[in-house]
Amino acid sequence: MPFLLPTSRSRGRTSAERAAAPGHAVIIAGAGPTGLMLAAELALARIDVALVERRASQDIVEKRAGGLHARSIEILDQRGIADRFLREGEILQLAGFAWTRLDISDLPTRHPYGLKLRQTRIERLLADWVERLAVPIYRNREVTGFAEDATGLDVTLSGGERLRALYLVGCDGGRSLVRKSAGIDFPGSEPSLSNLMAEVGMREAPEFGLRHDALGFHGLSKTESGRVLVVLTEANLARDGEPTLRDLSAALEAVYGTDFGVHNPAWISRFTDAARQAASYRKGRVLLAGDAAHIHHSVGGQGLNLGVQDAVNLGWKLAQVVNRISPESLLDTYHSERHPVAARVLKNTMAQIALLRRGDDGRKAAREVIAELLAMDEPRQRFGAMMSGLDIRYDLGEGHALLGRRMPDLDMRVHGQKIALFTLLHGARGVLLNFGKRSTIDITPWADRIEIVDADYDGPWQLPASGDVVRPAAVLVRPDGHVAWVGDERGRRLEEALTKWFGQGVSLEGENLEKNLLYRCISDALGRRVG
Repeated sequence: MPFLLPTSRSRGRTSAERAAAPGHAVIIAGAGPTGLMLAAELALARIDVALVERRASQDIVEKRAGGLHARSIEILDQRGIADRFLREGEILQLAGFAWTRLDISDLPTRHPYGLKLRQTRIERLLADWVERLAVPIYRNREVTGFAEDATGLDVTLSGGERLRALYLVGCDGGRSLVRKSAGIDFPGSEPSLSNLMAEVGMREAPEFGLRHDALGFHGLSKTESGRVLVVLTEANLARDGEPTLRDLSAALEAVYGTDFGVHNPAWISRFTDAARQAASYRKGRVLLAGDAAHIHHSVGGQGLNLGVQDAVNLGWKLAQVVNRISPESLLDTYHSERHPVAARVLKNTMAQIALLRRGDDGRKAAREVIAELLAMDEPRQRFGAMMSGLDIRYDLGEGHALLGRRMPDLDMRVHGQKIALFTLLHGARGVLLNFGKRSTIDITPWADRIEIVDADYDGPWQLPASGDVVRPAAVLVRPDGHVAWVGDERGRRLEEALTKWFGQGVSLEGENLEKNLLYRCISDALGRRVG
């Protein structure tokens, strides 16, 4: 059902005009991995969400991101769809730092590896999921502008169509029109190098492998189709427009002394080491996620993963605000939690580029020293956890080592049955896990928002790169899989945590009891499991 906002006369439009405009609670600009993941998260919370996408289909011609790191696979597992991706990709050790491979197979996670899978397939699988969740996509259109007022936004699409929304999320890439129109600053560094990437045919046998020289770093590798994937550092940074086969041929000549008879490119793209981050991820009713919020060099393959994780952090919070469960201030935690994570990614990509560029003796020596260091177990594990996203901790204050970190996917026993913890997160709802005395914690006022599960677990409690942690008696897990509270069976300070993350509890006395029962009946009619 279309979402129609309250009417208003602000911005020059009449109440009748606003009432007649079709709308959605949330409009997402951009149906790449970040936008698709966010749409799915909102749909799971039964929010009326729509995507606006300039492409006519989900097809991508050029190669973009080529894999999922361990934490992203965990996130897909939290929603019960990881197997769809694992079936189509190649499991291998993807994590690396400045081209030094980092084996994470000994880290405590159900997925101690990466997944080699092209972005076109990642998007297709996410789009299929979004389609099953009945999220509409406005294709062949772009968001060209918007006007915000006290009750929502008028969003204008290419072609002149207008939609009404409570919130607009820009997932429209590094050149985000949503970010620019909102007036959100995008500070950072200008590019200092330019890379070409292409998939081509070659008439001569190429020199496969990696190399460094006075220009920078380069690589030639064979694709699944038998063609050649080329990555080159260009000699000249000052280039405008789309790269051509002539540009690629000249760059190959400069590095290898021949272009190997390069021909028939499937695609050619250019990217730089520009590193920028939005000053704020939210301005009023406008939010940013993915490349619209941060750009950096592709080394380490962190960009797509960072955007997907943005979406999962934002989705449940935005849903609770739209549903008037939580105040708008909850959205401020999206910026405070995700901005530092992206800032660290920008920092580590800049460090990697500093090591990889122009192959003088000093940089070569530095790379060798770093590679030697990362061969040691503790540095390898710490950097592996960082590059794979497994060590992310949101600053939720002092306390137990689990607080703010992703909850491990424990093999627990519930009512005598073995169950993986992540299965409890498939519906994108919060979960209170009680490992202490049974039925000693009461969450009745929040029963329409979270589940309480009495569980048994006798195995080790471990965190990647941190090691063993003290066994908790009870843990509150947010819908994004991060721990919001750790306590004992008496539930001290639990009410404070529940209120902060899941809104005020519903009183079950007198008239409020009747209202709560009515709410549950309505929710059940909508197909929502509550209580």
